[in-house]
Amino acid sequence: MRSLNGHDLMEFIKERQAHQVRGLRQAAGVMPKLAIIVTVENPVIELYMRLKQEYGSDILVEVEVHRVSQDEAPELITKLNANDSVHGIIIQLPLADPARTTELTAMVAPGKDVDGLGPKAQFDPATPVAILWLLAGYNIDLRDKTVLLVGYGTLVGAPLERILLASGITPQVSTKESDDLAALCPEADVIISATGVPGIITAAMLKDKAVVVDAGVASEHGKTVGDLAPDVYTRDDLTVTPPRGGVGPLTVCALFDNVLLAARRVAEQSKT
Repeated sequence: MRSLNGHDLMEFIKERQAHQVRGLRQAAGVMPKLAIIVTVENPVIELYMRLKQEYGSDILVEVEVHRVSQDEAPELITKLNANDSVHGIIIQLPLADPARTTELTAMVAPGKDVDGLGPKAQFDPATPVAILWLLAGYNIDLRDKTVLLVGYGTLVGAPLERILLASGITPQVSTKESDDLAALCPEADVIISATGVPGIITAAMLKDKAVVVDAGVASEHGKTVGDLAPDVYTRDDLTVTPPRGGVGPLTVCALFDNVLLAARRVAEQSKT
């Protein structure tokens, strides 16, 4: 089995970003800062919060965590939008009331919406970008391949389809509620799954030599798990993300790439 290990690529990206941060600090006096708004307690969220804080510390980007109730979030977003020292703002999902996701993400200033979730965001969402970086890093060309997206959420499936279509690649899409998954998977050369349903993709569903990217995250029995069933990892012919360290590390990289881009724009505007 060939492993798509995001950690192996992350160090190269992190080194580049650390160099960019030093340049922003020294040449423009800009100290990149990311603000994260957290409205619920969730073990998966806490894991990703720690990863972002540690990564930011490594490349000298300040990461502020604001823990507030969902009702307090609108006022906080307004304050952060007006704070020139904050270059990126993310609202950590899921919310306690998911029905308010569109409302709150739309409040983030487009130039600070580094998660790319608002209707006028100036950045691509981090996870789809991370998936494409991971595939490119292992020289997996999606052209002339049958690509299947499993899951059509706002964080991964929907924006990834948009990005792929813009690059001339037309993927098939199956949601976690679809009854066509078992029929579509055996025909797909590349499967990218992001449903948050543990074990929804099994070894028997995959064609020979398939490429499988697991971008799903869920909590099961107190552990963080993905969309791939354990038996997927018994197939020697597959190219697949590992249970840990696949898409996740590069998602953090892509997020901070957006933060640095936002900070560079501020630096350029200060020159004019």
